[in-house]
Amino acid sequence: MPELPEVETIACGLAKRLTGDVIDSVWLGHKKEPLKSSAAQIAAVLEQSRISAVRRMGKHIVFDLEQNHVARTPSSSQSGKRKRKLKGSTVASGTPGTGKKAGVGGGLAFENPTCSKAQWIVHLGMTGSLRICEPNTEIAKHTHAILKLASGRELRFIDPRRFGRLSVATGFDTAGFEPLEVDLDRFIPLFRGRKTPIKSALLNQNLLRGVGNIYADESLFRAGIRPRRRACTITRKQLAKLYSAVQKVLTEAIALGGSSVSDYVDAEGEEGFFQLQHRVYGREGEPCLVCKTPIQRIVIAGRSSHYCPKCQK
Repeated sequence: MPELPEVETIACGLAKRLTGDVIDSVWLGHKKEPLKSSAAQIAAVLEQSRISAVRRMGKHIVFDLEQNHVARTPSSSQSGKRKRKLKGSTVASGTPGTGKKAGVGGGLAFENPTCSKAQWIVHLGMTGSLRICEPNTEIAKHTHAILKLASGRELRFIDPRRFGRLSVATGFDTAGFEPLEVDLDRFIPLFRGRKTPIKSALLNQNLLRGVGNIYADESLFRAGIRPRRRACTITRKQLAKLYSAVQKVLTEAIALGGSSVSDYVDAEGEEGFFQLQHRVYGREGEPCLVCKTPIQRIVIAGRSSHYCPKCQK
C-alpha cells in the first residue's frame, strides 16, 4: 500500500500538472467497490469544477475544487447510452447507477453538491494509481474513472485489486497528527501508557497518519528500537530519537520519490528509488549494513516486521 512518501510524491506531481485545469466530464466504471460516494454525486461535483489545489492528507490525495456553477446530476442521456470499450469489456459511458450513500470515512459527509468549495478524495488502497494521459492512450484494464480535462488531457484512476476509494466531501479531515508537522512535545505523549508493540503504535493512523509498514521498520532501525517492544517501556530519550528517525526517513523517502516494492509508480508512471536505501525492510536473512548480523523478520498484528537483533533493543 502506498504510504506517506508515495502519496506525497503523487500529490505533488499532480499539483504541478493539474492545478488550474477544469474537469469537463467524468466517466465512472461499473464496479461499485471504488465508489465511497455515489457515482451520480461524484460526477455532479467534479464536472465543470476547477482544480484549485492537490495535496496529501495522511494517505489520502485531496483535490480542492472550485465550483462557480450550479452542480448537476448526470441525466439519463449521459448515463448508459454511449458505450466505451475497456479491453474487452463494455461499460456505459457516463455514470452507472447511484451507488452508496455519500460520505467519507474519517471526514465530513458531503451533503451539498452545489457548494462553491468541494473536495474529491482519492485513497489508492493497495494497487491504485492516478495517471495523466493523452486521450488516445490505450485505456488500461482495471480503469475505474476517467476525468476529461479542459486542457485536452485525461486523469485516470486504475486499481486492479479495487481496494482504492473515490469520494467527495467538504471540510475533509482525518484523525491523527501529520508526522512531518507534529512537534516533539506532542509526539512523545502519543506512546505513553500504551502496552501495544511500538510498531503497532506507529501504524495506528489515529496517532500518526500516513506512516506505514516500510517506514515504521526503517525508523525503528535508525532509532535502535525493536518493533515488538511495548511502547510504554520506551524512555523519553529513545522516543526523541525515534521522532528524529521518523522525520529523517520520511523526508529522505519523499526526496527519492518513495519506495517501489510492488505496484507503486508516481503520476508520471515512474518508480521511486528509496527502496535502494532500505536498511531492514525486505532484507530478511541479509547482513545488517551496520553490524553484519542477519536481518530477522517477524509478524506483528499480521504485518511483517524487519529488524536487526543486535542493533535494536
